[in-house]
Amino acid sequence: MPGWEHFEHKGDIGIQGSGATVEEAFEMAAFAMTAVITNPELIDLKESAIVNCSAPDLELLLVEWLNAVLYQMDVKKMLFGKFKVKIDGENLTGNCIGEPIAIDKHQPAVEVKAATYCQLKVEKRPDGIWVARCVVDV
Repeated sequence: MPGWEHFEHKGDIGIQGSGATVEEAFEMAAFAMTAVITNPELIDLKESAIVNCSAPDLELLLVEWLNAVLYQMDVKKMLFGKFKVKIDGENLTGNCIGEPIAIDKHQPAVEVKAATYCQLKVEKRPDGIWVARCVVDV
């Protein structure tokens, strides 16, 4: 049931995650963001990084989450291939699991600079599926 996709945006790339819960949708949105950079199947799940962030609503929380993941990727020089998110009110705790970047192995295609507010949406659709989406700056 969880899924992810990219959507077209002039000059940048749209990412979308979906799932049975809002947490699952956030996890899949982060996975979609990783898939902009590299094939996530190439990432071994060896090390983890914990992310904590907060925001007054789910849409702003999505941007905070994705930018916190990007920060961890940059600081730790890692790529993440699996995510576990827990949302409690305005607070999010995320576990990002992956490995250090290996250029030859991962062959990163582009650098994602930031998650943006462009086409930002977090919603529960009538079919009960949560969707979390935005455009990332590449």
